[in-house]
Amino acid sequence: MLKTLKWGIIAPGKIAQKFAFDLQLVEHNTLYAVASRNIEKATLFASKYGAKKAYGSYDELLNDEQVDVVYIANPHPFHAESTIKTLNAGKHVLCEKPLGINKLEVQSIISASTANNRFMMEALWSRFNPNIIACLDKIREGDIGNPNHLTADFTFSGNHSNEGRLLNIDLAGGSLLDVGIYPVFLSYLIFGKPKSIKAHGILHKTTGVDTHFSASLLYDNAIAQISSNIMSQSDMVAKIAGTKGAIYIDSRWHEAEGHTIQIEEKKVHYKVPKIGHGYCHEIIDCANCIRSGKIQSALWSHQNSIDLISILDEIRAQIGLKYPFE
Repeated sequence: MLKTLKWGIIAPGKIAQKFAFDLQLVEHNTLYAVASRNIEKATLFASKYGAKKAYGSYDELLNDEQVDVVYIANPHPFHAESTIKTLNAGKHVLCEKPLGINKLEVQSIISASTANNRFMMEALWSRFNPNIIACLDKIREGDIGNPNHLTADFTFSGNHSNEGRLLNIDLAGGSLLDVGIYPVFLSYLIFGKPKSIKAHGILHKTTGVDTHFSASLLYDNAIAQISSNIMSQSDMVAKIAGTKGAIYIDSRWHEAEGHTIQIEEKKVHYKVPKIGHGYCHEIIDCANCIRSGKIQSALWSHQNSIDLISILDEIRAQIGLKYPFE
């Protein structure tokens, strides 16, 4: 009989709520503890999702010997510190994307994972979406021939406050690290690391974060056109074209449950459902890796995280986005 893994959650915010909901759907995994700097918030979250423990500090959770693995969901600039402390405390880690603000932080996190022999993964949940996996399988099987062009974006609009996290440069806010990471990830997943990058961005006139970015990523025999922005809404259909045909991933492609393959004039739509909000699939992979004694996932490895942050670093450099704490 499988041992039930006891999860802790650091920073019970909006994403953590979806994660906690999905955790309830995965057998032999349970939410055991929640930590927030606000004990009332932790207590309310624990009550809602059935956690036995609620802590008013992160250290209290890390000192709890019952906790096996920790999901870290605090703002971007604190990922590295929290992840390294958690690994040093002997816990396994699933840390929200981006794993770190820059390559140096990501390398430090991976070093801590290796030194402590503890599993650590960047929570790039779209990598585990059954629809994304199905599309990748069809590309590898040659359904669209040799892929040579990709277009993908991630956009949303709203009345963002200058004081909110999204526009706060001290919290590494802006478009690129929050949502632009998704189209960067998709181009990397399909084509690998680019030979060259040409990027452009628009910085917020008051706060200095990026509100828009677009980039052309050049490969040996392919080009990816990617973008993100937090000031408007697009259809968010991703397209991967090849020498025989194309795949169109349904709207809000990073979490979609279907795709269409077009070969000449023929179109076939495929439905590929996910479990819950979609976080279940990365939870299952984490649990399998931990039970197998692995410190990284084959689907999203430490090297994958280094490659991804390297691309993001280059884009940031080209659009002139630097955070004050770097």
